[in-house]
Amino acid sequence: MTARRDRDESSTTDRGEANARDPSRRTWLAAERTWLAWWRTGLGASAVAIAVGRVLPGVTGGSHLPFKLLGLAYGILAVAILAIGALRQAHVAEALRRGSYDALSSPLVLWLTAGGVGLALATLALIAVDL
Repeated sequence: MTARRDRDESSTTDRGEANARDPSRRTWLAAERTWLAWWRTGLGASAVAIAVGRVLPGVTGGSHLPFKLLGLAYGILAVAILAIGALRQAHVAEALRRGSYDALSSPLVLWLTAGGVGLALATLALIAVDL
């Protein structure tokens, strides 16, 4: 009886996974939700890429090339977000296994922010300019 209770109250299973009674389980679940947020953001950028690169050229008059180029740029951003999210999830999971924390790289945040701002400004310019 004692051995079973000790095993039930342990913080991890035999495979090293957090069990339901372990408070760190919430941290694992939060990490999974963050990974899913990376996915949602990447899929959102993919949808914008299709809208800007394929849909908008069909409903606007004038040159299609700027819209296609901007759509490709949004597609590149989507791929980058999905890839970075996958790498980030792997790093966070490894840090959680070690019982430590893996901070998001400040230069990475800066580059993603700069890319997003640049694409937003380019989109606004395309909207403002009559092609």
